[in-house]
Amino acid sequence: MDIRYFDVLSNGWNIMKQSLFSKPFNLDKWFTIGFTAFLANLVSGSSGGGGSNSFRKNYNDKINFDKVFTFPQIAYDWLGTHQLWLWLIVFGIVLIMAIVIVLTWLSSRGQFMFLHNVVYDKDDVKIPWNEYRKEGDSLFLWRLVFGAIVFFISIFIIFYGFTFAKNAYMNDFSFSDRVFTILSLVGMFGLLAIITAYISLFLKDFIVPIMFKHRLTTTQAWSFFLPTLRSNVFHFLLYGLFILFLWLVAAAAIIAFGLITCCLGFLIMIIPYIGTVLLLPVYYTFRALSVRYLEQFGDEFTLFPKESEGNKDAVTVN
Repeated sequence: MDIRYFDVLSNGWNIMKQSLFSKPFNLDKWFTIGFTAFLANLVSGSSGGGGSNSFRKNYNDKINFDKVFTFPQIAYDWLGTHQLWLWLIVFGIVLIMAIVIVLTWLSSRGQFMFLHNVVYDKDDVKIPWNEYRKEGDSLFLWRLVFGAIVFFISIFIIFYGFTFAKNAYMNDFSFSDRVFTILSLVGMFGLLAIITAYISLFLKDFIVPIMFKHRLTTTQAWSFFLPTLRSNVFHFLLYGLFILFLWLVAAAAIIAFGLITCCLGFLIMIIPYIGTVLLLPVYYTFRALSVRYLEQFGDEFTLFPKESEGNKDAVTVN
């Protein structure tokens, strides 16, 4: 199987041009599709010296490590005697969690709305919002569970690192023990970040299109996708690096645009909805590219209508 990368990029670019820049130019279409793209992307993330005495002598003047390591207990005791602040903090945490949950729900439904408009060259809002209610809710619940798992694993690693740092400071751990543990922590965080990034990428780029085509739940779509992933793991890992490269190129172009416009472009792009509309060609190309890439692995992954004009440039599988 000949899996292509730059060909699907070119194909995605052509689909974007045909939809967004066809004559006569339709500004209303831009703002409508941009709204669905906006919804879809609402939530898209010391070393010591040779000895412990020298470590303390060099750094104690700058940082009071005794206070650092006793801060959790001090904070706990302080909150116990300041109930108002405790409830304000709890309220703030609950409020932030509620906002994140609502944004995740909107984003999950928006994923299908944006994909619908890209695949069918439409500028619909109400139709895909209602049509993919079940799939959007399934994606929302899956993302919540996945996010909670990643959060608690991260908390565990942070707690482990803090506990080790405290013990190393209090008990004069050897330099080699410190280096080994620091490398272990970096490795755990790095591995967690890579795994999380790939799962999130596959979820958005492949699982959502599979759910969209076959009307499956998120768990069912993963079961549908995993055999293809296992037999083509190298291609999908390379796809992640390819997308990273493209986003770096896009980021460089965005920075150049901001500088050329004397930072006016930056000010416009940070406006939530307007920024998405301005960058719609980028989001549109990446969405079309991901679908075209997936289509290379079999007809069961084909989303674009056969009769669509964009299909003339479709990547073929040898």
